[in-house]
Amino acid sequence: MGFVLLLAACGGQQQATTTDTVVDDYGRTVAVPAHPQRVVSLSPAVTEIMYALGAQDILVGRTDFCVYPPEALDIPSIGGISNLNIESILSLNPDLVISGSMVGKKITDQMDAMGTPMVCVIEKPRFDALYDNISAIGRLVGKEKEADSLNALMHRRVDALLDSTLATTPARPQGAALSTAESNQIGEKSHNNAIPPKVYYVVGFGPSGNFTAGGNTFINDIIRMAGGRNIAEGVEGWSYSLEALVQEDPDYIIVRREDSAAFCDMKPYNTLSAVRHGRVIGIVSGTFDLQVPRNIDAIIYLRQRMGQNPEQSR
Repeated sequence: MGFVLLLAACGGQQQATTTDTVVDDYGRTVAVPAHPQRVVSLSPAVTEIMYALGAQDILVGRTDFCVYPPEALDIPSIGGISNLNIESILSLNPDLVISGSMVGKKITDQMDAMGTPMVCVIEKPRFDALYDNISAIGRLVGKEKEADSLNALMHRRVDALLDSTLATTPARPQGAALSTAESNQIGEKSHNNAIPPKVYYVVGFGPSGNFTAGGNTFINDIIRMAGGRNIAEGVEGWSYSLEALVQEDPDYIIVRREDSAAFCDMKPYNTLSAVRHGRVIGIVSGTFDLQVPRNIDAIIYLRQRMGQNPEQSR
């Protein structure tokens, strides 16, 4: 996101009213207040990052999906994301609305037409883009120094994780059969000569189809940083065939905790090796599927579950 600072002085006033002009992730040029006082977040990731930056005091509205941290539940909700109620947003008298990936350009243009600046900060395909999003939100809400500090802390934690990965990487479970391709994956072996375990992340399952995170997602990066190999790394997008899942037969399966029991009980998923051998990892919603600072906690947790403990439990 690019930023250009404009200064507009009101005649007769001793203090200048400052306005930032930003180019958001939809390529829209938006004039926003330099020091917003009433912000509505239409993204769970934006809400979480605002709290992480200490900007919750200016947050006056959220969506039903903005549930972390728990204190966010005290903020009035404007409802869902897919069926945004613009009247509910405007009733909160925001001077800035920040949206995410689930809000389309049509809605943002409608908000602009009504005179309320709306900036879109979307989730990006690569993990490293999280730092950019934190910086962008920090600038929007007047918390640039806090954003720099948070990014520096996260960089230190990630560096420590990557250093531990060079030393030792979770290996495939004992007794797991190796395919010919895996036997030849010398380039994927870690410093301790272990072949990374095969991992599958469940986004959706059942009669409606199977969906996962392909190689062009930050989730793929998280799996790799945790020491695993995403079996869908060669897929672009989110759809994945049941036949490929059964054929790959991943060593570990990651699924939202609330979906874990249903997944493990359903045929044919209950025939997969990870299900039969208790290697289904239930993960807290939001730590893995949103691009937020808690992604690092997800990496640590996955490495622990796959046999690696790179950081002391906190």
